[in-house]
Amino acid sequence: MIFKDLLMFFLGYLLMILGVLIGVAFLTLLERKVLGYIQIRKGPNKVGLMGILQPFSDAIKLFTKEQTYPLMSNYLSYYFSPIVSFILSLMIWLLIPYYFNMISFNLGIMFFLCCTSLGVYSVMIAGWSSNSNYALLGGLRSVAQTISYEVSLVLIMLSVILFILDFNLLMFKEYQNMIWFIFMMIPLSLCWFSSSLAETNRTPFDFAEGESELVSGFNVEYSSGGFALIFMAEYSSILFMSMFFSLIYLGGFNLSLMFYMKLSFISFLFLWVRGTLPRYRYDKLMYLAWKSYLPVSLNFMIFFMGLILIINF
Repeated sequence: MIFKDLLMFFLGYLLMILGVLIGVAFLTLLERKVLGYIQIRKGPNKVGLMGILQPFSDAIKLFTKEQTYPLMSNYLSYYFSPIVSFILSLMIWLLIPYYFNMISFNLGIMFFLCCTSLGVYSVMIAGWSSNSNYALLGGLRSVAQTISYEVSLVLIMLSVILFILDFNLLMFKEYQNMIWFIFMMIPLSLCWFSSSLAETNRTPFDFAEGESELVSGFNVEYSSGGFALIFMAEYSSILFMSMFFSLIYLGGFNLSLMFYMKLSFISFLFLWVRGTLPRYRYDKLMYLAWKSYLPVSLNFMIFFMGLILIINF
């Protein structure tokens, strides 16, 4: 019986990973289309009907290219860091609180924080092991940025946890039946969204990749499969952070079309921001993280603690 349960779990997880990968493929297509229309051009429209097969041709091109590696690189860590990054971004999807066939985490939020913290190492090692100055600079900037934002990210999440007094993601549905949390904490949800942009290395916080000054940042020496895995890990994280946002602030998880519409809308916002905003200056980013978001999230947390004390007594 236990073997059968395990088998069903693995099959369910495999199907979900396939779904995530297909979602990632079409998110890249959506991004190129959205950016195209923002810049008054078409975007990919030749491969298949309206360019719908473009992601698959990209995947075939990337994975059949010859794998190159720098002679002076630290080969093992250079080779494995994109794989680790990709596995971590897929592991977080275990958290999605399905009512059937999946593990239900009682400490889901702790698992999320552990996995996102580990993501820093793969970027750092990818930048260091390439043995290129540009890659190393990109890796260092990414690490400094992610560490800065994770502090405020955790504190923003603590405010919500204080409301529901539970780490289980299923509980968010129970507490948002009457009113969504976004209406009760609009400033915090906006802070969370911009911190998610920084967490996933997206514009306007894409200093790890800063093309204008770092050629391409930490992934400059990667080609073919390694580059594709880094790319897929980033887009998988975007989808997950969108799912997490709609789970925490937009009514919790339910197996309805509406939930996936909310997820798609938040993912679209990630792409819209990229088409609209220029890159931030690096020192301004650090200033924003430590001087703005940290005090704001701390004050809100203290405010909610006081609110809960007043309600309970």
